[in-house]
Amino acid sequence: MADRRLQVFHAVAKYGSFTRAAERLFMTQPAVTFQIKQLEEQLSTRLVERGPGGIALTPAGEIVMAYAERILELNDELGTRIAELTDELTGTLNVGTSTTIAAYWLPQLLDGFKRAYPRVVPRVMVGNSAYIEARVAHRDLDLGLIEIITEDASLERRAAAHDELMVICSARHPLAGTRVLGAYDLVGHEFITREPGNAIRDLAEFYFEAAGIAIAEVPVCAELGSLAAVKQLARSGFGYAIASRAAIIRDVREGSLVAISLDPPLATPLEVIFPRDRFRSRLITTFADFATQELQRLSELNAEVELVRGP
Repeated sequence: MADRRLQVFHAVAKYGSFTRAAERLFMTQPAVTFQIKQLEEQLSTRLVERGPGGIALTPAGEIVMAYAERILELNDELGTRIAELTDELTGTLNVGTSTTIAAYWLPQLLDGFKRAYPRVVPRVMVGNSAYIEARVAHRDLDLGLIEIITEDASLERRAAAHDELMVICSARHPLAGTRVLGAYDLVGHEFITREPGNAIRDLAEFYFEAAGIAIAEVPVCAELGSLAAVKQLARSGFGYAIASRAAIIRDVREGSLVAISLDPPLATPLEVIFPRDRFRSRLITTFADFATQELQRLSELNAEVELVRGP
């Protein structure tokens, strides 16, 4: 119901480009340009300035952008409220998840939710926890499932569960014969770490620092953006890594990796986050409730699985 010209202007301002806005809206660039021109003529003022570095909003454009965000959000809220007059949940749900949650928790979450609400269409964005946190804060996503405790005041969080972090290595690695490891036990060995912004990397660094070990003293043999790559390098015997329990159960059962507990224990939080002040539809609230309960249930089941830890 919102004015199409306002929708187009919002996309141009948000993406900083007529071309990217056209791609997002499935329009041609001339059609986008025409809509912006029509809006400028209606308001009798220039809204967008083109420059070598891209587009920039005029002072009037900044004002229109602020109102456009409010109008379009109210438009979405109106459609959602009307749809909720029916008993059955329906619509699109924009969810962001960390890479580990996407691989080892999300499939079961979505399977259970789709069985209960088959007309809901989940759209999933995957990235590290810091990236998903930022996308939720910018309201690009309805909610996120992450492995950090957010400190962003614009976000509301729900603590769903915890997932134990364990040392993983090849059965041929010198650490493989140990049942429990502390930070000082690890310092003399090559560490396979994750990319910046990854929640487990941050927790691992905090673990060493809490033991009085500077990160610079930890020998790193690789920094990888994929958990699959981390596990493969660990299997090959190049070093040890720290990974979530849920992500290594199958590997340990198959004998391709050895899992060793940390002392003191270390765990990653499993959190559900969403914008604090944004209108929250029944669909978002229902999925948040379901995800919180299901993550807790799955976490308890994973904790009961016996893992082989050393000899």
